[in-house]
Amino acid sequence: MEQKNFIGRRKTSTARLYIKPGTGEFLVNDRELDDYFATQAHRNVASLPLEVTEMDGNFDIKVTVRGGGITGQSGAIQHALARALDDHDEDFHSILKERGLLTRDDRMVERKKYGQPKARKKSQFSKR
Repeated sequence: MEQKNFIGRRKTSTARLYIKPGTGEFLVNDRELDDYFATQAHRNVASLPLEVTEMDGNFDIKVTVRGGGITGQSGAIQHALARALDDHDEDFHSILKERGLLTRDDRMVERKKYGQPKARKKSQFSKR
């Protein structure tokens, strides 16, 4: 399997993932995964497809991720990695699909409306 390019998205983040067989090196924006994501929860989200398919340590992964915050970025990496593993071995498709890892999470922040303090919050009602 040669190095391939996969795209994953979450909120306003986009991750471009390159994967090839290797020793388990995981680089995000030229930094180690542990260095890039400070919390264990975000690391777990990003590497979940590897753990589910029991392929942890079998691939060298390089990710370029842009936009959004760390939650969106970790979700985008998860989506791209799930797509990459699905392409690598079709037996993984049912496992990844069952866990909902192949589905793009399309939830976005709702826009703020004019005349309101936030997207849904209204000014306090005054009877008089």
